[in-house]
Amino acid sequence: MRSQMKKAELFRSLHTRAGAFIIPNPWDAGTAKLLAAMGFEALATTSLGLANTLGSATVSLDAIIENCRAIAEATDLPVNADLENCGADDPKTAAKAIARAAEAGVVGGSIEDSTGDPRNPIYDFGLAVERVHAAVEAARALPFPFTLTARAENFLWGRNDLDDTIKRLQAFEAAGADVLYSPGVHDIDTIRTVVSSVRKPFNLVMGFADPTLTVPQIAAAGVKRISVGGAMARVALAAFLKCAREMKDQGAFTYVREMAPIKEVRAAFAAA
Repeated sequence: MRSQMKKAELFRSLHTRAGAFIIPNPWDAGTAKLLAAMGFEALATTSLGLANTLGSATVSLDAIIENCRAIAEATDLPVNADLENCGADDPKTAAKAIARAAEAGVVGGSIEDSTGDPRNPIYDFGLAVERVHAAVEAARALPFPFTLTARAENFLWGRNDLDDTIKRLQAFEAAGADVLYSPGVHDIDTIRTVVSSVRKPFNLVMGFADPTLTVPQIAAAGVKRISVGGAMARVALAAFLKCAREMKDQGAFTYVREMAPIKEVRAAFAAA
């Protein structure tokens, strides 16, 4: 297995080479191993995918960290952690999640400006920047190059303010974030506008972007990293529900024709 330092260096290199790379989002060790067997170069956790497996609409930081550990230990690939708001409002308390994630084996992670409170979903600008700055300091204190991603969550919470989103991303960049991320950016023109407003690598999540876009188009727009968030986990749930409805409503089992080949699954698990 690669050392954490080697994984961290590999992850950094993916952000500096030409073009864009895909970082898919497994939600457990099994899906991580399947993605690794397919040849992906890095993985990212998904808090939504994890919440789905737990039968919950939300997930605690403790559960996120343990999920990070399971996925990081499952393969030899660099893993980036979806840490949501890092489990706290206070900047110094939130920043402690970075060290916890690193101890769990990941080499990158995100902090977002969403509060988790639907009544007041986005942190005030000053506090949001202070939180990113604290997370940067925590990342730089680690013994390997932890890649910190800062997320501006306006679009996910109905705040369709592009100017404020760009202002936040630029401030997060100035605070030292390594990667910028604004989930909910949808069309290619807006993607170009956002990417051109920052100098650091930008992560586009395809779970909320125009699904007709291709990697060459996204790369041409300047995006460096392409993730899918909880999209694959939700597609898996859709397949599960389709099977259940066929049995419940029709008393039929034709879905078995679409099962994943057991040899392919076992080979991926054995290789890992």
